[in-house]
Amino acid sequence: MNFSHITWLDDKGHIKPPIFLYILLAYLARGWCIFIASLTQMSDRSGLVRIFYPEKSDFLLALAAGLGAVLIYLVVIAERRRSPHWLIPVFVHLKWGLWLLLVLDAVLLGQRLLHSQFLFHWSLALDALMLFWSSIYLLKSKRLSYYLNDWTKEDKTKL
Repeated sequence: MNFSHITWLDDKGHIKPPIFLYILLAYLARGWCIFIASLTQMSDRSGLVRIFYPEKSDFLLALAAGLGAVLIYLVVIAERRRSPHWLIPVFVHLKWGLWLLLVLDAVLLGQRLLHSQFLFHWSLALDALMLFWSSIYLLKSKRLSYYLNDWTKEDKTKL
């Protein structure tokens, strides 16, 4: 059989992380992305942050919530290297961590809506849309499920 048409396997036969997983993690860690981007502006570092987070407390909560996404990203990087093996149980249950972060992000979105007095704003609408599509992705993605079941304890015995 020729399996060359399957592009989601790497050279070792392991499933590559789905690109939407990286997009989802960047979305959940957007507070950190905005913080890093604001460090590049020398004149007004807080100007970029104020565009996305007018309230300072919303930004600090986004940083706290985004820390979980950064940790999940580090677990995904560890899976690509297939070490350390003590992270296997954490990796298998990564979907629950993503769900927890999505629920936390929904609560923070509600707080931002409350601070804006429920007035329409494009950034809030895009956040709600991304939250909706991310939850559908976590529910329905077979490739993500296959990816999360790929790093098993059998890999530990092969080494």
